[in-house]
Amino acid sequence: MSNKVISTTEELLQPILKEKDLELVDVEYVKEGKDWFLRVYIDKEGGVDITECGEVSEQLSEQLDKEDPINEAYFLEVSSPGVERPLKSREDFEKNINSNIYVKLYEPIDGEKEYQGILTDFSDGKATIEYKVKTRKKLVEVPYEKVAKARLAVTL
Repeated sequence: MSNKVISTTEELLQPILKEKDLELVDVEYVKEGKDWFLRVYIDKEGGVDITECGEVSEQLSEQLDKEDPINEAYFLEVSSPGVERPLKSREDFEKNINSNIYVKLYEPIDGEKEYQGILTDFSDGKATIEYKVKTRKKLVEVPYEKVAKARLAVTL
């Protein structure tokens, strides 16, 4: 059910985002408490503003009303992914070389299931992350298939 809602939403979004030169980062359809939320995350070089989010929300809402792919009542939220933007594709990894990232893995590598550090390379389907253990810098190669979740990470 939720996969169909997500795929239909993605299809409806494509022409809207293309016209505005925006990028789809993610779509979530989740139940929180008794309420359903359809969350759409959009972005562009330099970030999106509230006006762009509002315009996309209005246009998408009209399209969703026409197609009516969702049976229950829900809240539509359109926003920027924020500074801790998720990395959802190989292209996201390639675009974020030299960025600080956080990855959570399906299975451990070198005894660890989570890494945070600088993405120094992404090639041959592997992300190379430079991370610190106390004062020493180390490298880990993470096959893309082992990544359960990844996002940009804010450093203070």
